[in-house]
Amino acid sequence: MVENKLAVFEGKKIRKTIHNNEWWFSIIDVIEVLTDSSIPKRYWSDLKRKLVTEGYSELYEKIVQLKFAATDGKFYATDCANTETMFRIIQSIPSPKVEPLKRWLAKVGKERIDEIEDPQLTRDRDSKGFVPLKKDAKEGGAVAGRTRKDIEKRSGKKVVSSENFKELSMTGKRRIKE
Repeated sequence: MVENKLAVFEGKKIRKTIHNNEWWFSIIDVIEVLTDSSIPKRYWSDLKRKLVTEGYSELYEKIVQLKFAATDGKFYATDCANTETMFRIIQSIPSPKVEPLKRWLAKVGKERIDEIEDPQLTRDRDSKGFVPLKKDAKEGGAVAGRTRKDIEKRSGKKVVSSENFKELSMTGKRRIKE
């Protein structure tokens, strides 16, 4: 049996589980957190109708019922959605708590559309971190080198010698000169 887990958002619990190798979330729990509705089941019932009238006709195909523990300790079938479907549901919730998430989804969506139109943007985004990392690696190597030389100067002994140097199996690599 798959273990159900809890996610906590603003101090409220959202039940989640792995189903078919992906995360699935209790829709009722998400609605309760985002709307502060006193009757989240009723809110979900109304929202389902709204989503279908908005043209999200495949909604019922994308929802599965999974068993989660309720407050009484018993397990009940609960409407659940995977991450993609949950994002779609969240987009239809009119709540100030949802607005930052909607803005983020819109930004990510725009970036992906821009990348489809200009594939170079994807390459640029993917390689942004390499130049700073190369610089950091060089600086780190320089610090290590200075530290090694300082230790050798203070101790009067070589830090790296033929006794503690690991032999490399590949040819063409630098060897230690004593």
